[in-house]
Amino acid sequence: MEESKEKLNIRLHVYDEDLPVVLHNREDEEYYRSAARLISERYGAYSQVYKGRKSDHTIALMTLIEIALRYEKERVRNNTAPYDNILSQLTSEIEAAMK
Repeated sequence: MEESKEKLNIRLHVYDEDLPVVLHNREDEEYYRSAARLISERYGAYSQVYKGRKSDHTIALMTLIEIALRYEKERVRNNTAPYDNILSQLTSEIEAAMK
């Protein structure tokens, strides 16, 4: 257990650059590597279409917006607050009925 708390230094290849990253939780390594692959793939797709017509900065921002949009859609889809409220209300009603 103590071993997983040690820092881990890795290098991520993101599009055309290697980035050094220090992980504070070794269990996150695959998430970081997966994220680097996603960024590389999406940046590459935008770069193929817009290279020479848009700046690298703009292509990077387009990539970030697409990934952030995916994140926001997933976050909203996984919002359990409405269900939590209904379950809490039903639990209260069941407990009241059982008294």
